[in-house]
Amino acid sequence: MNRISKLFILFAMLSVVGCKQDFLETQPSSEFSETTVWSDPALAETFLNQIYFRLDEPLTVGRMKANLVDEAHYRGNAASFNFNNSLITQDDIPGWGNQSRYRSWADVYKSIRYCNIFFNKIAEVPESDALVDGKTVKDRMTGEAHFLRAYLYFNLNSVYGGVPILTDVYELDGDFNVARNTFKETVEFIVSDLDQAAALLPNVNSGNNKGRATKGAALALKARVLLYAASDLYNTPVFSNYANPELIGYTDGNRSTRWQAAKDAAKAVIDLGAYRLYKAIPAQTDSIAQNLTEVILSNYTEEDIFVKFFTTPMAQNFGLYSAPNGYHGWGTNAPIAELVDDFEMADGTKFDWNNPAEAAEPYKNREPRFYATILYNEAPWRVRPDDVKGLDPLNKVQTGISQRWNSTTNSMVEVYGVDTRKSTIEDWNGSYTGYYVRKYMDPTVEPLFVKQSLTWRFIRYAEVLLNYAEACIELNQDEEARTYINQVRTRAGLPGLTESGSALRARYRNERRIELAFEDHRFFDVRRWVIGPDAYKPIHVAKALYKLNADKSTALRPTVTHDPFEKHAWIDKAYFLPILRDEMSKNPLLIQNPGY
Repeated sequence: MNRISKLFILFAMLSVVGCKQDFLETQPSSEFSETTVWSDPALAETFLNQIYFRLDEPLTVGRMKANLVDEAHYRGNAASFNFNNSLITQDDIPGWGNQSRYRSWADVYKSIRYCNIFFNKIAEVPESDALVDGKTVKDRMTGEAHFLRAYLYFNLNSVYGGVPILTDVYELDGDFNVARNTFKETVEFIVSDLDQAAALLPNVNSGNNKGRATKGAALALKARVLLYAASDLYNTPVFSNYANPELIGYTDGNRSTRWQAAKDAAKAVIDLGAYRLYKAIPAQTDSIAQNLTEVILSNYTEEDIFVKFFTTPMAQNFGLYSAPNGYHGWGTNAPIAELVDDFEMADGTKFDWNNPAEAAEPYKNREPRFYATILYNEAPWRVRPDDVKGLDPLNKVQTGISQRWNSTTNSMVEVYGVDTRKSTIEDWNGSYTGYYVRKYMDPTVEPLFVKQSLTWRFIRYAEVLLNYAEACIELNQDEEARTYINQVRTRAGLPGLTESGSALRARYRNERRIELAFEDHRFFDVRRWVIGPDAYKPIHVAKALYKLNADKSTALRPTVTHDPFEKHAWIDKAYFLPILRDEMSKNPLLIQNPGY
């Protein structure tokens, strides 16, 4: 993907218009005619690079969709999405634009248009029989374009339902009045694109092509698409009075067939034998929490199926946005207490505030993924910046409050940790929840001055295993489901599940919540499972208090509680997002989603 640095070529090319050349008919070196672009495979590939670049990922903007569901809290206006879903209207979707650069209806269709331009022009690219990773350049690029268009349509499908399927390149004077396709037609189109992609793409990419779509990426995305399509939201009457149910789900039966298709698609990825869990069976001497940290902080592992690489000069703001204020970070993407409580104990049992030992030390003996995902009070982390070192010689997160006796005033005073919102370091920043996210935080860089360059995982193998297990559960194949869930749990250092039926489904859903936390899955899982009321409810935050003892000394260990914070609420219309009024006005054939 190193040609991404040539984006100036692309921008010039995308805005090409017919014009007369200058008096020497000399083409400026910074501009390329449309003919030149499609007569050069390297320039055609650069065109394709821009579509990759436009794929939605949260590390660049620094904000995750975790803030829009029961994973995290963003200290800015994104939280209004959760307060009351009635605030979501066809005039505004609070917080949605803050979480991404290229996920709006208009932006996604712009990227789809680029894909369609590519399909219209690829025939003009010179043929070559030379094979790279077993495929010709034209076949590979065509397969990538099918994959990218499918990915983009899936972005739309997952939040709007059925959408207009456009395969032509619409010009300024074209007819934009296109009706929405049904949900079923949209899914079938996406799957068709992915089948074509899988047939054209190499099994692996090497050299500079590493990071581009592969056959495995196409099959894995197909598995996700079909899993979503089989889920409750699209197969149960959530909106029984909506006049156009075909736009937001299936109107026929055959749900078991859909679950079987999802299972088969996930199994096709597994059967490739190309992927495996990173350190799937931990060694006895391993720190399992460190293994799990490496899954995310490594540039690339055998678990990665479709990723986006970054280089240091590329702006990736997640470290700055998410770090504690005691590290000069902004404290966004802060985990809420509900997520923290859902991490199991090390022995695989559920954490319980009613257990005196667990309540006394809630961060002790938790499962390894807790330590790889959450920064909590007294969690060891990186060395402090020079101007903060004197406030934290132990390099441990300080979100607690210490009660201390002031003998001069003969009174108790409270001293706030350096990572609290009453810190002496940037008290306007900092988490409201008493927690910070550790996942996707690179501890080797100083976020105030250096941009992160971590790899973003669009798809990794752990998700495929869980997708397969979910389809098995819904097909009443519990034993097989447990086999694949327990692969993920073994890697996480946890005992295998033994439950069946609804109990297994509940354990599976929590397993997915924890394993894929902060990877932009939960927002969609809550919706497709139709569990909005369970997820959007009043949330809690941590308070860690070092109490003043009777002898006026300060306790060495804090008392930790989870206290009420914000009253989040749910309205069913939020299962789908509205098509904004501007788009409805442009195209009178569009039909709005229910509730808007």
